[in-house]
Amino acid sequence: MKKIIGPFTQILPLTGLPLKGTLKDEQLHIIPNGGVLVEGGLVLAVGDFEKLRKADPSAQIEEISGQQVLLPGFVDCHTHICFAGNRAKDYAMRIAGKTYLEIAKAGGGIWDTVTQTRAADEAALVGSLVQRANRHLAEGVTTIEVKSGYGLSLEEDLKQLRAIKTASAQTKAKLVATCLAAHMVPRDFNGSQEEYLQHVVNDLLPVIKQENLTNRVDIFIEQSAIDSKNALIYLNKAKQMGFDITVHADQFTTGGSAVAVEVGALSADHLEASGEHEIELLADSNIVAVTLPGASMGLGMPYAPARKLLNAGACLAIASDWNPGSAPMGDLLMQAAVMSASEKLSAAEVFAGLTFRAAAALKIERGILAPGMLVDMQAYPCADYREILYYQGKLKPTQVWTADLNDF
Repeated sequence: MKKIIGPFTQILPLTGLPLKGTLKDEQLHIIPNGGVLVEGGLVLAVGDFEKLRKADPSAQIEEISGQQVLLPGFVDCHTHICFAGNRAKDYAMRIAGKTYLEIAKAGGGIWDTVTQTRAADEAALVGSLVQRANRHLAEGVTTIEVKSGYGLSLEEDLKQLRAIKTASAQTKAKLVATCLAAHMVPRDFNGSQEEYLQHVVNDLLPVIKQENLTNRVDIFIEQSAIDSKNALIYLNKAKQMGFDITVHADQFTTGGSAVAVEVGALSADHLEASGEHEIELLADSNIVAVTLPGASMGLGMPYAPARKLLNAGACLAIASDWNPGSAPMGDLLMQAAVMSASEKLSAAEVFAGLTFRAAAALKIERGILAPGMLVDMQAYPCADYREILYYQGKLKPTQVWTADLNDF
């Protein structure tokens, strides 16, 4: 049955905007007193509420009361929310002045989460993942990328990816899995970087393909993780096997973004250390530059150069990096709003970075309200879209619609 949802004080469909480069708020198409005509989980039309009602008088009305601003659902294109335990001890040591290496030597760091995640069974991982995904969904994040990478062995990474697949059927958020077996070389692996990555290629990636667990592969390129030379070899092999590529790049040192460009990755994520050369490389490519303000907040580091990336003509997305170590908060809107004040991003640039530009990093069609798109949207209790960022994340959606969450 056809349904008209509205009237909304404003609708921002985020249509007609370029994928790359700067955006002015004046470029936003704003529909006052708007409505959305839907059927079977698809958007049929977006426009003036009264005109939609008169054009289709038999359509059911889902009436919206009070002042509400409608946006597409947010897309969080970089998270690590499949994990067990927490790293509160790490955080306390970090804010007390301990370095990353000092924390790792004290038993913290990524390996601490690996140990806790290995100790959890698949059902426990599913349960905690669904809980986190549903929190994100309630806050307007309707599409969530979820990485493995806290297993770091054949069976444990498969356990994570299987948990993500199972969880996807237990939440109304869309989950997009990514294999991050190349997060670091496991401490208990008896071999070199090259040997570990070849083990992943030979023994893990074929099983992932066979079980249809994901078509995405990620890697952490950093001096303390995987070096650029070995990363390039690994990523090219994964690409030859049919995997899409994304890269943890330029978080502490440069080099990762250049590998991402060379291999033709979908996205290069982090970029806190990116300089003018890396910015130019990314802007001249079709790669989505994914900034992760939550990691900057959690680590007490500068933000990625979002303003410079946009000015250079890059496609900029904003994601949460929600993880138990460097970005435990997971509040995507708050992180984006606070970074926008520091980096001087327009509201249009922020909303684009949270929606259709982030969707491009996942190679999916999400993040706009237009005929033929899945119903995927959220409403905020305000009269002016600018209030959403003005309240720096404290204003949360009153209602979220997805094709799965509602009986269209």
